[in-house]
Parts: sequence; structure tokens; C-alpha cells
Amino acid sequence: MIGGDYTEKNIRLLNTDGRLVFINAMKGGRAYFDAIDIMRRRLTITGSTLRNRDLAFKADLIAEVYKHVWPMIESGKFKPVIYKIFPLAKAADAHALMESSDHIGKIVLVNE
Repeated sequence: MIGGDYTEKNIRLLNTDGRLVFINAMKGGRAYFDAIDIMRRRLTITGSTLRNRDLAFKADLIAEVYKHVWPMIESGKFKPVIYKIFPLAKAADAHALMESSDHIGKIVLVNE
């Protein structure tokens, strides 16, 4: 989601045959990368956006998620990694943590 100067770091983190999927480019769309490294490790770099897709495509996607993903969430087979939970009153602290990139997993705000 970051793009820009994060792209090179994200590519370095990929395993052989890894895949990097862009769904946003918050730090810009231009980046430096080593094409030889991408070829040597057989990496795949792609991207997508729903913004310009028609409503029928979005409805089909929702139906597929409901059919294939939602049951895994309900059964507990899929659990997101939660790094830290903040009360809503500490939203600024949560945002500072997010900006620092010193976390792995989700940052959650709860309304207490």
C-alpha cells in the first residue's frame, strides 16, 4: 500500500517466487528496483484497484468473499494478527504507531 521508496524494501523482503501486490501508492507511484533481482528470484509484481470497476464486478467479489472467506473467519481458521489495541481516546497514539512502522499486525481502536 505504500509504494514510493518503500517498494525496494518490500521487494527485498519477498521470498523466491514471492508476489508483491499494490493496492495503493500512498508514497507515490515511482520507485527504484533491481530488475535482475526480480528475474533471479522469479518475483511477481502486480497491482489492482476496485475504484474503476463496475458495480457488477464489485458485487461478484463481495459474493465470493462471503462464500469463501467469511466461513474461515467465522470458524476461527483465519485470525488477523493484532499488534496493539488502543481506546478511541488514544487514537493519536495509535496513529503515531502506525506512522512509525514499528509494528507487525493490526492496530485496533475500540470505543470503550
